Amino acid sequence: MATSTSSAAASLRAATAQLSAVSNTARLDAEILMAHALGVSRTYMLMRQHDLAVPDSFTGFIERRAAAEPVAYIRGVQKFWDLTLTVTPDVLIPRGDSETLIEAAIKAFDGRAGPMRILDLGTGSGALLLAALSVFPEACGIGVDASETALAVAADNANRLGFSERAEFKHLSWCDARWSAGLGPFDLILCNPPYVEDGAALDATVVLYEPLSALFAGPTGLNDYRILIPQIPALCAAGGVAIFEIGHTQEYDVSKLASKAGLSTEMRRDLAGKPRCLRFSLGINQAHG
Repeated sequence: MATSTSSAAASLRAATAQLSAVSNTARLDAEILMAHALGVSRTYMLMRQHDLAVPDSFTGFIERRAAAEPVAYIRGVQKFWDLTLTVTPDVLIPRGDSETLIEAAIKAFDGRAGPMRILDLGTGSGALLLAALSVFPEACGIGVDASETALAVAADNANRLGFSERAEFKHLSWCDARWSAGLGPFDLILCNPPYVEDGAALDATVVLYEPLSALFAGPTGLNDYRILIPQIPALCAAGGVAIFEIGHTQEYDVSKLASKAGLSTEMRRDLAGKPRCLRFSLGINQAHG
C-alpha cells in the first residue's frame, strides 16, 4: 500500500480544514477516515498519529467526504445498537435516533415473555430487525422491503452477524394489494417508514447519496402511515405491539390515524428530547391469531 511522507497528524490538520466547509464534525470525520485508511482503530491512530505515515487511500476518502458523501458509505459500515452493520447507498444509514424503537420494544415486553415473531417493515440494512433479535434471543423475524438490493444488504448483515437462522427477508411492497397475505401474526412490529414531506430541505449528505424512496412520503410525509397503520390489527398477535418511527412534528397526525384504526398510542422521545416513535397497542378483540 502506497503511503505519503507526511505524518498522520499533519494530514489530519489539512483534512479537517478541507472538510470544515461541508461537515460540522470535520475533525471527527478526518480521524475516522484516517483510521479506516490505516486499518486500525481510531484510538490507536490518535496515539500514534505523529509516527504513522499516511496511506494514499486517505486522500481519496477525504475527497469523497468533501463531496458530501457520508462517512458510513465511504467506510461501508455503521454502528447501530451493539451491532456493526454493512451499509451501501442502497440502504438508509441507521441513525442513533432509531435506537429509540428498540428501547421502546424492551419496555413494551418488560415483565412478560418477549416476542416470538418480529416483523420489520422497510428493513433496509436490517438494523431494527437484527437489533431486536439480539435483544430477544428466543425470537425469529421477517424483514420486508420493496428494494431487492436493500434486502441483499440485510441478508448479508444477518449472515455475518450470526442471525441467518432466525431472520428471513422478503421482497414485498406494502403499496401492492394483498402484500401481507400469510405473513402474520406478529408479537412485535417495527417500522421506520419514509416520513419526510416532499420538497423538504435536507442536508446534501442525505439527499445526494441516500435512497430517496426511503425518505419521502408525499406532501405531508404521511403517505406510508396511511397505508400501514390500518393494517396493524390484522398483522398483530394478541398482546402484540407495533412501534413506528415518526418525524418530531408528526405525533398528533400519526396518533390520529392510529385512533381511527382503533389503536392506543404511547409516545417515546429520543435522546434530544424530541418525539421519535409511537407504540401502538390493540384494543380488546382486535388481535388476530
